[in-house]
Amino acid sequence: MNDWNGKRVLVTGAEGFIGSTLVDLLVQRGARVRALVHYKPYAERGYLAPYLASGEVEMSAGDVRDAGRVLDAVDGCETVFHLAALIGIPYSYQSPEAYVQTNVVGTQNVAAACLRHGARLVHTSTSEVYGTAITAPISEEHPLQPQSPYSASKIGADMAALSYWHSFELPVTVVRPFNTYGPRQSARAVIPTILAQLHSGAQEIRLGSLTPTRDFTYATDTAEGFLAAATADRALGEVLNLGTGTEISIGDLARSLIAASGKDAEVVVDPGRLRPSGSEVERLLSDNTKARTLTGWQPRISLDEGLRLTSDWVAANLGAFAPGRYQV
Repeated sequence: MNDWNGKRVLVTGAEGFIGSTLVDLLVQRGARVRALVHYKPYAERGYLAPYLASGEVEMSAGDVRDAGRVLDAVDGCETVFHLAALIGIPYSYQSPEAYVQTNVVGTQNVAAACLRHGARLVHTSTSEVYGTAITAPISEEHPLQPQSPYSASKIGADMAALSYWHSFELPVTVVRPFNTYGPRQSARAVIPTILAQLHSGAQEIRLGSLTPTRDFTYATDTAEGFLAAATADRALGEVLNLGTGTEISIGDLARSLIAASGKDAEVVVDPGRLRPSGSEVERLLSDNTKARTLTGWQPRISLDEGLRLTSDWVAANLGAFAPGRYQV
């Protein structure tokens, strides 16, 4: 376990699924956390709400597209975990420019602020940048394939972050999570989509394509990978895959979730949930050798255990989901 006691840390995108999980780990380990959260006039508190009362996390409202606000947020921090991004793939087909502004320009603003204030940067990528696997398992040397506006924007963001390492010697590590899942994930992702339908009593589980395979990593394992990357000097200037090295098809995943939930249902394909032709990523399977070698990180939660934990959480929070609606 790395020593974070007393360290000043900024987490962008801190209210999100992985971001809030990372904040929890940092607080548990004694870090002084500042959370850059998107301003909301309706005062939604989200998963960081307990910290508003305790004062353990400094909340800072802002937008990564605002360079001045980002500069202020980074001031005084030793390490910056940059997770803020637009992430929904279907919405990227509808609003690609928004993805460029938030993901590419936002990352440029964060990197520039880290350079100005002397902070170390851990930038969040995604396995979607690889597209459908040409070779598997996928190492960090795999070609990048922009099969959606979302993945294109993340490729641009990765390159922007790494350019600050090459050009200005900013201490940067790019972490590339494969499909992270677990408590707090929204219904735009496949696992909570299936579980919300199951726990609402659906007899048919409506999904997109059932044949693609994915490498699923439990949320706390992914967050531990971020922490490991932030303290390993051998990881500076590097890209690290955070995945388990195992894969499962969406169809088989659905059957595993039916078993984990204790429900009974049939899986059917919903044409409205299919990606455009040429955009579906058919296979994602990580080679995590580099992350394990350079940082000592390794995933610890098995898929069966993680699915049970996630099923229990969705059942307890079913009111947060709209099981009959396809959320992009």
